[in-house]
Amino acid sequence: MSSLHLPRVISQRGKTAVEVERENFEKAQSIAINKAINSNVHPVKEKHVRSAILGTFHESGAGVFWATTSKLPLQGNAIICWKFLHVLHKLLREGHANVILDSQKYISLLKDIGKLWGHLKDGYGRLIAAYTKLLIQKLSFHKKNPRIPGSLTMTDEQFNKIFGADVNNYFEVSCDMLDYLDEILVLQEAVFGSLDMSRSNSMTNSGQCRLAPLIPCILDSCQLYDYLVKSLFKLHSSLPPDTLSGHRDRFLAGYRHLKQFYHQSGTLQYFKNLVQVPLLPDDPPNFTIASDFSKHVKPVAVVPEEMEPEAETPEFDGIGFLIDTSSPIQETDKFDETFGEGSMDSFNFNGQPQIDERDMIIEQLHKEIQQLREEIERLQTEAQMKIQPLLEEKEQLKKILTELQLTLDNTLKENELIKKELEEMKTVLPVADKLNDSEKLVKANEEKFKKMKDIYGKLREEHVTLLRVHAEVSKQLKDEKKLTEEKDMLLKKTTSELDSVREEQKQLEVATQAKTDQVSLQLQSSTQQCSQLEKSCQELTKEIELIKAQKLQLETDLNDVRSSSLALEESLQVTKTEKEETAEKLQKQVNCLQNELEEKTKEMVVAKETLQKEMEGVQSQLKSSQSTQQTAEENYTKNKEEMERKYEDLLTEKKTSDNEREEALKKLYQLLIESCVKQCNSILLDATEQSDNLLHLTVGCSADYLLDRILPVYECLEKLGNSFQNYKSNPISIQDLITSMVDFSHRLSDSVQYGLATSHSAQLSAGEELNTTCKNTIDESMKALTQIEKDENSVLAQFDVVLENVKKMQSCAETLLPKIADVKDKEIGDMVESEMQLTTSAIDLAASKIEEMLKKTQEDTTGLNLEVNESILDACTGLMQAIKVLVEKSRDLQKEIVAQGRGASSAKEFYNKHHRWTEGLLSAAKAVGWGATATMEAADKVVQGEGKFEELIVYSKEIAASTIQLVVASKVKADRNSKHLKELTDASKKVNQAAGKVIGSAKTGANAIEERSLMDFSSLNLHQTKKQEMQIKVLILEMEKDLKNEYEKLSNIRKHHYQLAGESEGWDVEEDNKS
Repeated sequence: MSSLHLPRVISQRGKTAVEVERENFEKAQSIAINKAINSNVHPVKEKHVRSAILGTFHESGAGVFWATTSKLPLQGNAIICWKFLHVLHKLLREGHANVILDSQKYISLLKDIGKLWGHLKDGYGRLIAAYTKLLIQKLSFHKKNPRIPGSLTMTDEQFNKIFGADVNNYFEVSCDMLDYLDEILVLQEAVFGSLDMSRSNSMTNSGQCRLAPLIPCILDSCQLYDYLVKSLFKLHSSLPPDTLSGHRDRFLAGYRHLKQFYHQSGTLQYFKNLVQVPLLPDDPPNFTIASDFSKHVKPVAVVPEEMEPEAETPEFDGIGFLIDTSSPIQETDKFDETFGEGSMDSFNFNGQPQIDERDMIIEQLHKEIQQLREEIERLQTEAQMKIQPLLEEKEQLKKILTELQLTLDNTLKENELIKKELEEMKTVLPVADKLNDSEKLVKANEEKFKKMKDIYGKLREEHVTLLRVHAEVSKQLKDEKKLTEEKDMLLKKTTSELDSVREEQKQLEVATQAKTDQVSLQLQSSTQQCSQLEKSCQELTKEIELIKAQKLQLETDLNDVRSSSLALEESLQVTKTEKEETAEKLQKQVNCLQNELEEKTKEMVVAKETLQKEMEGVQSQLKSSQSTQQTAEENYTKNKEEMERKYEDLLTEKKTSDNEREEALKKLYQLLIESCVKQCNSILLDATEQSDNLLHLTVGCSADYLLDRILPVYECLEKLGNSFQNYKSNPISIQDLITSMVDFSHRLSDSVQYGLATSHSAQLSAGEELNTTCKNTIDESMKALTQIEKDENSVLAQFDVVLENVKKMQSCAETLLPKIADVKDKEIGDMVESEMQLTTSAIDLAASKIEEMLKKTQEDTTGLNLEVNESILDACTGLMQAIKVLVEKSRDLQKEIVAQGRGASSAKEFYNKHHRWTEGLLSAAKAVGWGATATMEAADKVVQGEGKFEELIVYSKEIAASTIQLVVASKVKADRNSKHLKELTDASKKVNQAAGKVIGSAKTGANAIEERSLMDFSSLNLHQTKKQEMQIKVLILEMEKDLKNEYEKLSNIRKHHYQLAGESEGWDVEEDNKS
């Protein structure tokens, strides 16, 4: 059988071992990449991606990857393009550092892919467009920041070292990280938007294919969120909050979307076994409060440890044994690949029929024709893809025109409604006329009332006159009665006169009686008339009140109608103006759209012409290919007649040979399965026999490692079930069944051996349970293998039993996981001496650098600059010497304090006992060391002409304040009569004097340089002088504003520093104790 591979040996002659190794590497990489990026709707397999990642480290770049993927149909198959982007993202994160540099050359290709697939608004179109934008943003981010690794994982020291102390660097990188984070959020929103979240899409192959690229996005977003928070806290400590309002707004928006993204991802079942999604805090960090940084916790997405990679030997070492589908020895190659060449000697096969040369030529011609047809179809699809966006733009323009027409119709309808409202207003106007009529009626009623009142007055006057007449008549009657009485007196005297008097009296009584009756009748009639008049007057008053009320109601209605009419007139006027404006705008938009439509139509005409030309070229190629095809068909027909004769003869021979071959293959397959089952059962029995081996009792294993070894068993068991079903439907796929059986037996044997080793170190009950579970799993697995050998129907049910036993073994292992112990913190007493030593070394380093600067400035500068620099550096040198003496005196005083004891037995216990005082001492020493370093750097900048004298003054004052803090911290525990305390106080005064000299020399140097740099205004004319004056005024206003802002910032910083200092001195703790 060694003769089968003779062509491969001959083809490799004349090549060096390096070239052969390179060819094998490239073939292996192409196989792994093609397996990872295929058209199957399932997520990319990690083992293939891992092979590609290892290949980048082997070649120190991504040249083979891009060379292989350039041959893939990225623009024709959405699944292949989606998986290509996923694999590229994994390589950028986990591959060699040169992968990013090699991939930056293909940014234009990624842009073209994103534009092409972006025209598809459904399916994978939007997802691919969003993913290409994310990868382009990632490549541009690493191009601007080449020192940041592709995985974005680095320590805080590395991050600070990369961007230094310049605020501008953090400002720019925070903007870049916000852009990067926005693209990640756009991609995840597109992915979740394409899924139906009401169903469990995460457990389907299509859902997992879409969700798999979100895992590297989660890992990137965690790092970006952490460095964004740290960068923004640093920016807020150096810049005013108003300057960073845009950063804060973008961060808060991204925070909300990122929190929702983590919540959605954490609930998916698919992610639970692949990545542990972190959770963000309930409230975003407050960057304006510096103490809020202590609450920040870095979100960490934990990816479980990957299982050990499967043996890749079939991909690397088996390259020379790739199967040729045109060869009749396909089955023997599969057998050689699985069991080796030597095992074929035990089987006897009939000789294979030889292939005629003419059949090969015909097949080759068919392949060429098929390739030409595929090329024509590809050109047609490309032409269709170019025409499609133009047609879509045309449809969009039509939609815009229809929308404009709809808006015009709506405005016309609104105008009609306004006209109807005006007509209703016109109908309301007669109400005003009625109101006028009612006013007229009221006036008429008032006139009637006045007339009735006048009549009533007249009747009243007549009644009064009648009463007066009645009173006069009554008086006359009284007088007459008196007369009658006198006459009666006279009658007694004179009877003669009596008769005459009686007659006169009767006549008088009749007359008076008639008059009284007449007056009483007139009085009754007048009283009746008065009562009637009073009733009518009351009725009239009621009617007048009703009419007045109606008048008031009508007046209010009239006012409302007038106000509503005015409002309607105003709204009508506004709508008219708006209508005119909208009509003008719409007319302009219609004109613009018409112009754009004309331009698009012109572009479409040009595109059609170009496409027509391309189609003509394609048609010419098609004609040429058809002519070649015709000649080939003619040759084919000629050869066909000759071949048909031989074909009939060979057909009968082939049938007999095929029947014999099928029977031999069935026997071979059965023998292979039986031998494989025996081998697998021996492997599993060997695992169970270890429980009886006394030497194995000393072997131990952790539960974590056992769980890690159990996980691959699930995949192997699933693969075994699938391969068995494929074998039942297609016996040719026996190779997959045999490999999956061997793989499953090895994996399960390893897991059982580690399970038995774990049971030795566990408790008795748990160990026995795990031991029995392992043995039961082996027994059930052996039953399943024997059922496969006998080809029974209950194999799949037995696989379920094996799966339940494996799960039980995993649950037993999970119960044996250990607990986590506490960690002991470092005591503060160990830090005092180290911090004081660091402070001394920082001061010595600053002094040495100042001496070097002094030597350098004497060599490089002359004149006024040399005088200024020498005075500043001499003052700084004196300051450093004074600070060094101060630190030495402070250390001596501390030793004296510790030596006195104060109740402590050692220096370490003394510092731990008085930890608050020790923290204050440490903060003072740090402040002194930092001040010395900052003063040295400020002096260096001033000498080089890059810094400001004000910085040197501020740092000198800060050193003076820090020395006072150190002296005060030392005085707290020292004896008042101590000699070292007096020396420390004198050294502090010298430091203040030296700082004053630095400040004086800085101010003197600044004044000298300003006097030298004064402008000469003699050459300026009137216009230039006025312009210069205005510019200076603007500059003064700006500087006053900046000065105000800086004073506010300084006050806030002092408040915050005072708060931090109070916390470090334990004020909150003391107040809590007092309360």
